[in-house]
Amino acid sequence: MAEIIPFRAFRYNPQKVDLARVLTQPYDKITPEMQARYYESSEQNLIRIILGRKQENDNPANNVYSRAAACFHDWRKQHIFQQDSLPSIYAYRQRFRVPDWAKTALAKAPATAELDRLGFIALGRIEDYSAGVVFRHEHTLAKPKAERLDLLRATRAHFGQIFMLYEDAGELVGLLETAEEPDVSVTDEYGVLHSLWQVSTPMVIAAIQSAMRSKKLIIADGHHRYETALSYRNERREAESPSIKPLERAPGDPYEFAMMTFINMNTPGLVILPTHRVVHSLQSFAEDNFRQAAQPYFDVDEIDPAIEASRAIAMLRECGRSGTAILAVTATRAFLLHHPNPGAAEAFAHMSLRQQDLDVVQLHKCLLEKVLQLSEESIRSQQNISYVRNAGEAIAQVRSGLANISFLMNPSHISQVRDVAFHGEVMPQKSTDFYPKLLSGLTIYALE
Repeated sequence: MAEIIPFRAFRYNPQKVDLARVLTQPYDKITPEMQARYYESSEQNLIRIILGRKQENDNPANNVYSRAAACFHDWRKQHIFQQDSLPSIYAYRQRFRVPDWAKTALAKAPATAELDRLGFIALGRIEDYSAGVVFRHEHTLAKPKAERLDLLRATRAHFGQIFMLYEDAGELVGLLETAEEPDVSVTDEYGVLHSLWQVSTPMVIAAIQSAMRSKKLIIADGHHRYETALSYRNERREAESPSIKPLERAPGDPYEFAMMTFINMNTPGLVILPTHRVVHSLQSFAEDNFRQAAQPYFDVDEIDPAIEASRAIAMLRECGRSGTAILAVTATRAFLLHHPNPGAAEAFAHMSLRQQDLDVVQLHKCLLEKVLQLSEESIRSQQNISYVRNAGEAIAQVRSGLANISFLMNPSHISQVRDVAFHGEVMPQKSTDFYPKLLSGLTIYALE
């Protein structure tokens, strides 16, 4: 069901640049501080294309997107980017350790063990969700999609990979294993070793294509990029041949595909971290009112207000063994919310039991929407909410007065992601944080 094809990737020329200084984390994980660091790292850092700086005199003819397109054009001309001569797929291995701050969040936290996951980069056909080939598991946010679409229109290229999950018992990975030295080997700022091998052997490519035809795919990371590619595909179809029906179209138009990394969801190296919620700028907020309003939905236990992040996450993990566990932290108090009460059921209109059992759904529907009275639209537009990986940072923001309340959570399990996605359902935005991220700039897919 899944169609993948090889491609001639553009890649950074190691004779021109130091790869460790030009590759970046995905655009949506780049903070302003990281953006500044990337800018200082190299004149050829990918940041200038995927997340350029705005300027005071920006206008329709000169803006972050036009400058990105100019960079891409110039760097190709200067051979900073070189295109591979043969259509290929790219075996992609990541070796890593879970960060210290995240270990307590995992049920089976590997204290010191090095983890490994091996997948491959190829082009995947863009499919409507209704086709039953590609499945999402999260809602998306409007602003990132608009920004990515403007960048794609300007550059006509994909610089980051969509992280796709497939499922098997490990047979496909066996086709990728090699004793050869990688073509690329680079360690990122989190200590993750990224290795890449170009695979151009037709028999190997054909075997991988054949193995993938029976697969259904789940978007792990890159929902915004996938839906951007889908919108762009539809734009190009309409502009070039609006009267042609989908089944009558030429199968090989470049915009019908996007660059994807495919990982087996059963690999031990698949790690999901929690994403905590920080709520700020509420017009009125009182801790006693929050506790009282939350009690119809959950049992609420008040705990040590000075609790440290590591202890908070360990408590969440232990409590979560028997069901829901959410920790709410304010400037001077902390509450453990657990065991949903009958009132919670009223918040789940038209939602399946699979969705209702998710901590992140209970948080959004009961606490964000009902207790704090945040609308779905305000959450989607991030008017009063931000998303934080590090529990210590989430706690620090409320204790410093920058936020009203932070909600700490356990991570979702891959089985929950799989079940929700394959039933055509979705979780709230930022429900999962797959670690580590796929580096942007390892391979680039130019549509023209």
